[in-house]
Amino acid sequence: MAHFPVNHPARPIYRVLSGLIGLYILIFGVWGVVESVGEPLFGRGSHWVLGLRTNLAFSLASVVFGAFLLVGASRRGNLGHYMNLTAGIVFLVTSILMMSVLQTPANFLNFSMSTVIISMIFGLILLGTGLYDKVGTPEHAEEERRNRSHPIAGANRP
Repeated sequence: MAHFPVNHPARPIYRVLSGLIGLYILIFGVWGVVESVGEPLFGRGSHWVLGLRTNLAFSLASVVFGAFLLVGASRRGNLGHYMNLTAGIVFLVTSILMMSVLQTPANFLNFSMSTVIISMIFGLILLGTGLYDKVGTPEHAEEERRNRSHPIAGANRP
């Protein structure tokens, strides 16, 4: 079973990090919609916003995903934890899939290599924030601390 630290002291920093990524993606998406409005949804034009190539479909998806990340960053419970884990995995998988079709007609989101790299970096950061921002009761956190310091004694407990 996976172990996620509970009540990590750097939780607020991780929440701010995921919020900043969400804000960047939201601004990128809104600006991309403004730049590419009137173009085909999956157009392969040369619209660049904040250093990343985009089209209308990718910009609209970015608006939704940026808002999703901002909602997750604003939640104090475990909803943000699960949202960041999910977003990190989605970013990593999407970047790998889009890198595999980068120079083909299947590049329907108009990715460039810089978009792939930024997506991978964001995915890794979001996955990391998701791993360390789990919230639990103080008793649960204390029990985890005791189990880390005495792993044998913790394993024998019912």
